[in-house]
Order: sequence, then structure tokens, then C-alpha cells
Amino acid sequence: MQKPKYKRVILKISGEALAGDKGFGVDTDTIISISQNIKEIRDLGVEVAIVVGGGNIWRGRSGKGMDRTTADHMGMLATVINALALQDALEYYDISVRVQTAIEMRQIAEPYIRRKAIRHLEKGRIVIFASGTGNPFFSTDTTAALRAAEIEADVILLAKKVDGVYDSDPITNPNATKFDTLSYIDVLNRGLKVMDSTATSLCMDNGIPIIVFGLNDPENIKKAVLGENIGTYVKED
Repeated sequence: MQKPKYKRVILKISGEALAGDKGFGVDTDTIISISQNIKEIRDLGVEVAIVVGGGNIWRGRSGKGMDRTTADHMGMLATVINALALQDALEYYDISVRVQTAIEMRQIAEPYIRRKAIRHLEKGRIVIFASGTGNPFFSTDTTAALRAAEIEADVILLAKKVDGVYDSDPITNPNATKFDTLSYIDVLNRGLKVMDSTATSLCMDNGIPIIVFGLNDPENIKKAVLGENIGTYVKED
């Protein structure tokens, strides 16, 4: 049996990654493939908590002329839709899952309670954190950093559509250079789009490493947990 490098992880999945090639909504094949790989790392004994984005359904910047707080609240609700879709896909594989939301909606999910989340993880359940931090002006990246600090996760696995961190946008610049490793300070000073600055600073203050990798190959989740050299590793100097 393969031995994982990390015991407890936060898997941050962007909304765009859940959309697959569709670009919008939830792609069934993509979410099933992701769920299969989450099951594999759970079966290795890894405690898995997940933070989902909502960009495949709503992005605050889409609400042109809209009040920022209102737009952000709409984005939080989009993350709940994604969390429920992922919960359903995981439960298909007989995995025990709990969705916890920062905004109470007791009819469909538990409210976020740190001690309860940790207890779920210790019992082998997967916990999905939805609706961000419950506050406007904070991204789901910041949610991942905050929850990782709260539950004392060993690492944040940042699953994106791009396979790592580049010095410029690899989609528009074919000559963009990929980084294998970076320090938190490098990310902040260079203005690299790993996480927003609030999330990066929170990880730096709490010594939480970040592995940025692409979900083009869902097996990358398992590879990251096993400590294989994929994507970009962000850590202290």
C-alpha cells in the first residue's frame, strides 16, 4: 500500500475546474472523475476537507454595476450548489460526506463548527466547506487558507485548470515559464496569481505549504498527496 506524505489536507477545487470543457456549470464526467480520485486518497487514510469555488456559476465581477456585497453573497450561494453536487457524486461511491456552510442553511447542510469538522475528519468522513468565509470581500482561496489553519491541515492542494504557477499567463503567452518551487514572499512580491494576497499571507503566517497543480489529470490529486513532484510547491524560504 502506498504511503501518503500528508495526513490531513485541504483540497481547494476551483469552480472553473468543475465545469470541465463546458466553461459553465458542473460537468458530470469531470466531477465523477474527481470523486473517484478523492476516494482513492481517502482510502489511503488521508483526512480530506474540501473548499469549492463558484466561478463556474457566478463571479462577483459578472455583476456589473452591482453592489459588491450582494455580488459576493451570490457567489457564496454558487459554492453551495457545487458543494452539494460534489457531495452527491462522492456519496455514489459510498463515501460519508458532510457539507458545512459558513452561512446557515440547516435544511441542506450543517453550519460550520470547527470542532465538529475535525471530528468528522477523524471518523474518516470528507468535509466540504461551502459559502466561503460567510463574509463579502473574501475569496474562496482565503477560505481554504483560513480553514486549513483552523483544522491544522498539513497542506493545501490547489487544483486549477492550469498545471502550476507561471511568470505570465500560459494561455496567452506560449513562452511563459513555469515555477517548480516558490516562497510565499516571491508570490507576493511578484504579484503571481497563485492565491489572492490575503490567502497567501495567511498561509505564510501559519506555515501552510501550497501545491498548485492542474486537474487536467485527476490522478494529480493522488500524486500530490503521495509527495510526487507535480505542479508548483509554495513554501517558506
